Amino acid sequence: MSEDLIPVRSEDCFDASAVHIWLSQHISGLETAPIVEQFRSGASNLTYLLKYPDRELVLRRPPHGKKAASAHDMKREVLIQQRLRPSYPLAPKVIALCEDPHVIGSDFYVMERINGTILRRDVPEFGVNLNPERARALGQTMIDGLAQLHKVDAQILSELSKGPGYVSRQVEGWSKRYRGALTEDVPDAEELMSWLNTNQPEDIAACVIHGDWRLDNMVLDLSKSPRIVGVLDWELATVGDPLMDVGSALAYWIDSTDEPAFAALRRQPSHLPGMPTRAEFVSRYLAQTNWACADFTFYEVFGLFRLTVILQQIWSRYRAGQTTNPAFAQFGSAVHVLINRAVELT
Repeated sequence: MSEDLIPVRSEDCFDASAVHIWLSQHISGLETAPIVEQFRSGASNLTYLLKYPDRELVLRRPPHGKKAASAHDMKREVLIQQRLRPSYPLAPKVIALCEDPHVIGSDFYVMERINGTILRRDVPEFGVNLNPERARALGQTMIDGLAQLHKVDAQILSELSKGPGYVSRQVEGWSKRYRGALTEDVPDAEELMSWLNTNQPEDIAACVIHGDWRLDNMVLDLSKSPRIVGVLDWELATVGDPLMDVGSALAYWIDSTDEPAFAALRRQPSHLPGMPTRAEFVSRYLAQTNWACADFTFYEVFGLFRLTVILQQIWSRYRAGQTTNPAFAQFGSAVHVLINRAVELT
């Protein structure tokens, strides 16, 4: 079993035989129900590996418990990937969407597995060489991949666009989500939300954006010069302001010089010698896209706040006993760290 895979947690089990019967309607030659393992990562939607003798597939489904009304929309996630794939082949190939609740109790979809390396918090001790030169090449490839996505014709997802005012809607929407998920053990963040509301810029453009651009959402080929072979987790993708997407990506990009509390939240090896700094990330991205932005502070602060809200929504579910995933046990503390950092930048 890969270090990314674990036995399916009891709270996340489903009827593999029922999935097999349904999937057999879409793929011929499936003889017996698959062996199912769960990807340990993923704080939002749940992801599983379906192992058949001659192929491996991936199943995505929503988490259990109370969820934000607009979150975990499997149909939307499928639409985005199917529309994107012809012009952005890094999007996975979806096989089928199931909207019949009788199969496993929720919508889900199945896609082809993309083979390669997914980097987590730390680089594996064996089999992966990320010396400073290769680490820099990987970081630059990641930045370039985001710029490439933002150059895709946004008309392919025109129904997801709500027109001008994306920045304003995001500030309002994420603020509402935070207030809705607030627990008594975290800051109310009213000062931070007020700053975001007061300092928001006009939209710079309308592009296809990913919403969760980080290394552990990418499948990599590290055999030669690092390259991305697949981009995963399109749950938050939409049409919106590209600089907001960059700001969201920066919230995960820990520099080697960052203070310990923030550095402890690292989920990708962005701290390695040779990796671009956050400032270099922004500079390279802007050079690739020709957007004009003299001060990136708002977007960085927004990215930190948005990540705060995502963690707080999960923390609220964890406190309520709706999930027992031990990975969520420190999310309350992480909320404090992120809010403090965002406030310091304002």
